[in-house]
Amino acid sequence: MQCIVAVLASFLLSASAAHAQATGPTVFNLDPAQSTIKFTLDTTLHTVEGTFKLKSGQVSFDPATGKASGQITVDATSADTGNKGRDKKMHQEILESQKYPEIILIPQQVKGSVNPQGASQVEVWGVFRIHGQDHDTTLTLSVQPLAGDQIQVSTHFSVPYVQWGMKSPSTFLLRASDTVEIEVHTSGHFVSAHR
Repeated sequence: MQCIVAVLASFLLSASAAHAQATGPTVFNLDPAQSTIKFTLDTTLHTVEGTFKLKSGQVSFDPATGKASGQITVDATSADTGNKGRDKKMHQEILESQKYPEIILIPQQVKGSVNPQGASQVEVWGVFRIHGQDHDTTLTLSVQPLAGDQIQVSTHFSVPYVQWGMKSPSTFLLRASDTVEIEVHTSGHFVSAHR
């Protein structure tokens, strides 16, 4: 449920490099209003579905080296499944969102190129910070150029939240998967190119 926002940011970085067609770094801003982060968790009774909100995202990318920097931040306190009792347990016992209010992706490297005329895929390496711990992560992003400086990015990935130190919501009667599936759709725009 945590890394979706980070993935989107990485996509934008790659796309911005293709759009700028420059040898220097380019910068992309993600638009929280145009971003959706959904998560699903399988249990023995049903599939739990919920959402997160993107707080902010800006990524800088150098097409000459593939090096990336910046930060994508998701609001952990915004996690919502539509069930007050379940959400209270999720925030207090699993995410501990009052103690760890943000989920952060820090992109470091991008592999692949973006087709300025159509759909393409890139891989992004970076650090995913959730529940107070950093995890190396690799994400595959789908990038689609839109009109002007706009870019649309999508990704799907799994988060082994129990392996990463968070509590399982499983009970004697209800068993939950120890992995949560994340789906992210976002868009952003090119800001600038330097050097």
